[in-house]
Amino acid sequence: MASVNNMTELIITGLFQDPEVQKVCFVLFLPVYLATVLGNGLIVVMVSISKSLRSPMYIFLSSLSLVEICYSSTVVPKFITDLLAKVKTISLKGCLAQIFFFHFLGVAETFLLVVMAYDRYVAICKPLHYMNIMSHQVCHMLVAGSWLGGLIHSTIQILITIPLPFCGPNVIDHYFCDLQPLFKLACTDTFMEGVIVMANSGLMSIISLLILVSSYVTILVNLRNHSAEGRHKALSTCASHITVVILFFGPAMFLYLRPSSTFTEDKLVAVFYTVITPMLNPIIYTLRNAEVKNAMKKLWGK
Repeated sequence: MASVNNMTELIITGLFQDPEVQKVCFVLFLPVYLATVLGNGLIVVMVSISKSLRSPMYIFLSSLSLVEICYSSTVVPKFITDLLAKVKTISLKGCLAQIFFFHFLGVAETFLLVVMAYDRYVAICKPLHYMNIMSHQVCHMLVAGSWLGGLIHSTIQILITIPLPFCGPNVIDHYFCDLQPLFKLACTDTFMEGVIVMANSGLMSIISLLILVSSYVTILVNLRNHSAEGRHKALSTCASHITVVILFFGPAMFLYLRPSSTFTEDKLVAVFYTVITPMLNPIIYTLRNAEVKNAMKKLWGK
């Protein structure tokens, strides 16, 4: 069999095979992607120009929105254009680049969610020391650390993948390039590579989730000592963050902490966290946050 390393492109099977269904998906997903870019972009602009949104929480929210735009743009534009193509192709280098940026930005988002949970923990449990602990310098270091963590994680994943010898048929059973579908094209046994990838992703996910859960358990316990008004305000802020965490971690753990399969359900779950979730985040944070809504009204007024 010919080696894919000598070929110029791979074939992607896509989400559905029916051309009519693909056209319907195009009509549905294009507005969702545009809403993702516009919604998250609006948050980035608001935090940048609004004087009322200068606290650490909004610095992290702006960073999260920027990651969401980049994360979604790694997969969705090609996915949408492929819905109208008879043959869906991508070069091997393009496939590896998509895998690199997809994991880089996905892990950066994971670490940002952990940072945002820590921010809420300090704000609620140590309010008197909040501004000293969460100074602007510390905030920018935490954001930079999140991006660096994503870069290190993704570099490990891609360094494991590049040396593999690939054989035909050069068909990826997915609607975008990811590690497990690409491993199936390798000429050699990829059991160890799969274990390393799962350990790398799984360990990071489990540790991040444990930090998130412990942060919010501590917050909930601490809220018993607050007034009813204080509890309501704190819970309102935390509820948005917890919702985003569930929407992000739920589908990701379903796919990456279990053996891979070719079931259509797996692809549909992937659609949820690559296409839908990035659009929902700005809606969730905006609807439950009075300061963001007021800043948005002022922006529209200008």
